Amino acid sequence: MSTSFRMPAEWAPHTAVWTAWPHDPEQWLEGLEAPQRALMNMVAAIVDLEHGLPRGERVELLVRHAADEAAARALLGPAAQGVTFHHGPYGDVWLRDTGPIFVTRDGELAAARFRFDGWGGKYVMKGDAEVSARVMAWSGVRGAAFEFVLEGGAVEVDGQGALLTTKQCLLGGARNPGLDQRALEARLQWALGADRVTWLDRGLVNDHTDGHIDTLARFVAPGVVACMEPGPSDPNREALAGIIADLRAAKLEVVTVPSPGAVHDASGMLMPASYMNFYIANTTVVIPTYGVAADDAAVAAIAEMFCGRRAVALDGKTVVVGGGAFHCSTQQQPIA
Repeated sequence: MSTSFRMPAEWAPHTAVWTAWPHDPEQWLEGLEAPQRALMNMVAAIVDLEHGLPRGERVELLVRHAADEAAARALLGPAAQGVTFHHGPYGDVWLRDTGPIFVTRDGELAAARFRFDGWGGKYVMKGDAEVSARVMAWSGVRGAAFEFVLEGGAVEVDGQGALLTTKQCLLGGARNPGLDQRALEARLQWALGADRVTWLDRGLVNDHTDGHIDTLARFVAPGVVACMEPGPSDPNREALAGIIADLRAAKLEVVTVPSPGAVHDASGMLMPASYMNFYIANTTVVIPTYGVAADDAAVAAIAEMFCGRRAVALDGKTVVVGGGAFHCSTQQQPIA
């Protein structure tokens, strides 16, 4: 694979999207029923039935076995016609991080596969380290394996060579302790076709992923980045204000949506809730909501950024219990 391969922007056309059925009760401490329903609602939104036929992108759904497939089909209803099921072992739903990153070059599609270490060794689940190779085999897409740790949620691109990431995640020491900033930039340029890497500082409080960029800042057009404006009592006020300042210092155009502020789980723990964890499908943008006052304004603002797509707001709180939301659970396969 040469540097002429590049990771396309998420709004570029997709052949399919890869995701999975949530199944591990240890990862879903408030129960499996609510996240299963929320994620199958996401799948149905991506399939996007019109007059009974799928008009969105194909969904490639990982399940462990026939019983999981039957349960997923029951929740999907007619939308199941837009889904291809793949049976095999995997840890849980976080295909953004465990799957490969697809890259393109002049009509060619390839896949970049990275080492996966369970988010710095914190959440090691059986089968996750092999998901990337399995997805490549199922998709029939060949590519290259890179010998450094990288999760897809740690990088965000505009398809024109700009890449965003965070120091907390990639330079924090647990994932690639022998690589400094310069070495990691060279590897990101080689693997994903990045020309310019912008390093933000840190992520949200209690973020399972150590500051993944897809909960903080997202490209919505070449050179244009969406992020969250914190309120006066926001528990992430300092981090979010720093993100806005760093993006502007990097000469990127910044557009903001409100932050959800403090969102707590059933035990009272602060959750890493973010409106930035939306997924941009071919016909739909799926936006997480949290049952808070800022939901409507945030959804409206994101919908305006993607006026050619319908905006579908879905309950993200039940999914964040497991560590992420809709973007974290999806990995797009672009058209070459």
